[in-house]
Amino acid sequence: MSVALRRPAHPRTSVIHRPRASLTALITALLLALLAAGCTGGGGAEPESESISPSGRGAGAKVLAVKIDNVGPARPQTGLDRADVVYVEQVEAGLSRLLAVYSSEVPPVIGPVRSARETDLELLRQFDRPVLAFSGAQSRLLPAIEQAPLHAVPPSVAPRAYFRGAERPAPHNLYLRAERIPYVAPGSQAVEALGLRFGPAPSGGSAEESRTVRFPSARTTFTWSAERERWLIAMDGSPARTSEGERLGAATVIVQEVTVRPSSFGDRSGNNTPFTETVGSGTAQVLRDGRTYEARWSRPAADADTRFTTPDGQRIDLAEGPLWIVYEAR
Repeated sequence: MSVALRRPAHPRTSVIHRPRASLTALITALLLALLAAGCTGGGGAEPESESISPSGRGAGAKVLAVKIDNVGPARPQTGLDRADVVYVEQVEAGLSRLLAVYSSEVPPVIGPVRSARETDLELLRQFDRPVLAFSGAQSRLLPAIEQAPLHAVPPSVAPRAYFRGAERPAPHNLYLRAERIPYVAPGSQAVEALGLRFGPAPSGGSAEESRTVRFPSARTTFTWSAERERWLIAMDGSPARTSEGERLGAATVIVQEVTVRPSSFGDRSGNNTPFTETVGSGTAQVLRDGRTYEARWSRPAADADTRFTTPDGQRIDLAEGPLWIVYEAR
């Protein structure tokens, strides 16, 4: 799928002629007016990137997290296949939404971008002040986002980093131009920021062909492909694809059993926003290399990493490639 841009029209400019102005002054005024209007190129030129100093919001952050839409009209998503880590969360009405985390590389366009949730603030504490790109949030949640240890970059902060695609209706058509926010990928894997690592599979496990995680109004299925050495992903019964038509896949899938409880927030339709508790401990299943491994997870505090271990306490390493973590209500 190609994303069509709506190019902003350039404002008209005028030059005020002063009786005593020199030719040089007039030329200078004209050039300044043209630059202000963004007309340095052809008639349809896009606006220049925002000028943000290196000390600006998000400079030096290890990861970029983007909140991504995951209902039918939002698919296929753009740039999701380039994420190092993808979280699948439950939101209002039992639907799912994604939080994609980038660090090794960042695609030029990511989306569709949607709004943040309270769950994201606790989850992202593991990444040590990440950049969070999102479309917005309800007004009561905004103070919590502002106080959270992260760099929030919604359209109100970086308006030129976002655009509306012409091929889909709002709100499923907001996209991020990642190069226009103050984040430079360090080239390292985001799993390293989580305290995880790639390595050999643990002993044991059992053969697994397919695993489905169900939310009240959504489901995500992972089916092992030995040929691709990936868990191919399906969403709500349909194969998940990239915007270029390729199948989405994960090298490792972690199904993390958590408490999902009502929060103090809701949407305009009266649906409560669920809060997913990611601090604590519990059971999990780790899927890699066509096998599933029973595991335990533990995160003692919000600023601590989540550890995944075998039942006897040995660390579980990941298969090389994208990691998907699905939060399943216990």
